[in-house]
Formats: sequence, C-alpha cells, structure tokens
Amino acid sequence: IERHQLLAQVRHVVLVLSGKGGVGKSTITTELALALRHAGKKVGILDVDLCGPSIPRMLSVGRPEVHQCDTGWVPVYTDAQKSLALMSIGFLMEDPDEAVVWRGPKKTALIGQFVSDVAWGELDVLLVDTPPGTSDEHLAVLENLKKHKVDGAVLVTTPQAVSTGDVRREITFCKKTGVRILGIVENMSGFVCPHCSECSNIFSKGGGEELAKLTGSVFLGSVPLDPLLSASIEEGKDFAQSFPDSSTFSAISTISQTLLNSLQTD
Repeated sequence: IERHQLLAQVRHVVLVLSGKGGVGKSTITTELALALRHAGKKVGILDVDLCGPSIPRMLSVGRPEVHQCDTGWVPVYTDAQKSLALMSIGFLMEDPDEAVVWRGPKKTALIGQFVSDVAWGELDVLLVDTPPGTSDEHLAVLENLKKHKVDGAVLVTTPQAVSTGDVRREITFCKKTGVRILGIVENMSGFVCPHCSECSNIFSKGGGEELAKLTGSVFLGSVPLDPLLSASIEEGKDFAQSFPDSSTFSAISTISQTLLNSLQTD
C-alpha cells in the first residue's frame, strides 16, 4: 500500500477542535468514540496533542510498544474486537514526563509524518484530537489529512462567554481553511449530583447554543460534568466500562447519532 492510501479505507475523518485548552476536548473525543463504538461502528482516535496526550490514559492503554508494519505504524486496539483503534503521539515519546519543547518546524514535520503514517485499516470514523488553538500544528494536521479527506470539524466549548469567544476564532479558522463545521458541543454544561442525579449549572448556560445561532452552525448538544466518569478517569478505572451507565452517555449518544446522520448525508 502506498503511504497516501493508508486512509483509503477510512470512511469519515472528523477533527475535534476548540479555541482554548481545558474545555474537555480529549474527553469529548473519547466519549464520542465510545458512543460510536456502542452504535456498532469501527472507530479510530488520532491523538495529535503534543503537549497533553491524555487519551491513552482515559482508555487505560498505558504506554504500549508501538509496532510498525510494512505500511506504517500499527494503532493500539483497546478491545479484543478491534473496534476502537488509538494512535497517540504520546506513544512515540521517549519519556512520558518529558515536556515537548520543540520549535515549529520540528513539530510540523513530526505531525505530518504521524498523520500520514498510521495503518488504520478499515474504519467508519476517525476522530482527530487536536491541540487547542489555531496554530502551525493545526495547519500541519489539516494539510496532511486534506490529501485524503476531512469531512469536517466538531467544535467544543464550555458555556461561558470567554470560552465561546475563543471558539469563535476557531470557526473563522475553519472558514478560512475550508473545513466544514459539523457542529458545536457544549461541554461541562451543568454538574450531575452523584447522590440525586439532579443537574445544576455551575457555569452560565447556553453559550454553545448561542454561538451556534450566531455563526449559523449546528448545535449538536450539551454534555454535563459527570463525577462518575471523572472518577473513573482519575482512578484509572475502566472509563469505557462505566461510560454506558453515566448520565453523560445519553447526551453523547444523541450527539454521535446526529453526527453520523450529517456525515452520511454528505
């Protein structure tokens, strides 16, 4: 297989973007992947966040040895059925505690190679977790993926105006680079009480919906903060196992369904 054909059997490529850090982009990426897997899809996650590759920890895969086959890097599978494949830039770092202090060109070269060198095989959806912002790294991801195809981007925000302001810049970035916006997800929109399951708004509410209206984008839905899931990530428990029982699950399932529908109507 030629290198540029490594993504040939990947039906849809979706970028997960946010204008700022700390909005739970990696969590949303992971939850979307698990919800899509629950819906019977074969999913891949490409984790390109150089400074904080946190997805391997969320899916408790640790630091596996990454192997190469004739065509490129072999992704790490999180389950025996091989329905969820993961490739993280964190797997390629010598020391997980080492900060990545690299200048732009080196980062861009690594990302370029990384994006185009994973032997994904057949996938329904490949989710790409990007670093926050609209930097060189994003352009490198885009340029390399665009040789294949990018269906569009899901933008993650939290309800507050500060966050939605940053995401607005990301929307401009998408428009300038010709990336279709598949929709906006409002994360951390309320806190689910672990005792009575009532959801209270810690932050303001509705920033994501407002932003979608203003920019003419689809509002995919809002996802609450769920202590059950936070604890399972923190304690290294099986996040995937506790995910279907969480109150986040129904919200994310609906979002993933809407997303699948819009991908299929391309």
